[in-house]
Amino acid sequence: MSELDVHRHPDDITEALRTDVRAGLSATQKWLPSKWFYDARGSELFEEITALPEYYPTRAEREVLGREAAEIARVTGAHTLVELGSGSSEKTRLLLDGLRGHGSLETFVPLDVSESALADAVEAISADYPGLSVRGAIGDFTEHLDLLPGEQPRLVAFLGGTIGNLTPVERGKFLRSVRDVLAEGEWLLLGTDLVKNPETLVRAYDDAAGVTAEFNRNVLRVVNQRLGADFDPDGFEHESYWDAEAEWIEMRLRASADMLVRIPGAGMEVRFTEGEHIRTEISAKFRAGGIRGELADAGFDVERWWTDSGKLFGVSLARSIRA
Repeated sequence: MSELDVHRHPDDITEALRTDVRAGLSATQKWLPSKWFYDARGSELFEEITALPEYYPTRAEREVLGREAAEIARVTGAHTLVELGSGSSEKTRLLLDGLRGHGSLETFVPLDVSESALADAVEAISADYPGLSVRGAIGDFTEHLDLLPGEQPRLVAFLGGTIGNLTPVERGKFLRSVRDVLAEGEWLLLGTDLVKNPETLVRAYDDAAGVTAEFNRNVLRVVNQRLGADFDPDGFEHESYWDAEAEWIEMRLRASADMLVRIPGAGMEVRFTEGEHIRTEISAKFRAGGIRGELADAGFDVERWWTDSGKLFGVSLARSIRA
């Protein structure tokens, strides 16, 4: 059985994009949120990125989940698995298999802002897991957590290192919002990319085949499509930069010439000088102690901590401990 709950309609998405474009592109240091990469084409490009030789996070996290899924199921006994920012939900199949093997799982609730990616995932998982209730939710994990269904105990999975796209203040707010919708004793499974050699990090976000560059430029195509802008995506160069002080990767789009961009749907014109950049993503990298501290501050206790064999990526299983 499968359902698709819509918590964010196309008009809502356009209005949210308009708000972000006005704020980000009128700032002294221009920025756009990374969530706007993900229309249908952006989701396809990201799936390509996860298979690139330079992009280790997906393989490393998959190694951990494949090794520990049965233990996660045993410890949590979850009746509901909620996946935030699910995309294609491929890695989550390892969790589904573990929880089904344990005999506890009744419902799977994937949430994603991309309707096309989510609809495909819901259809595929419903076909492959007969008897499992699959309730997809189109929405934003920063806004719609309190609307998600499911019987307790629930396991919320936030994988792929996506939490690194949030600033420290945003992370704290998000983790507390997850805690607020969970009862005491329910669970959060969190994937976090770890601090490592800067060369490895930069290469992961600037692959030789140029797939990440196309993914980065896709945010401009989304603005063109939804707001009628006249960005020339090829007029911007892709960059990835390691900020050693903040311990995060920045992805940027740098203007290759002076230009004026019209954005009718946002009621604005934006001037770029040659060399000026838009920050399109941060991807924070973590240390084990820092993860434990941030989770503790939000009301979680880390019960299990795993890394892959190369110690590139960390997965923590945390239990909610206070209201």
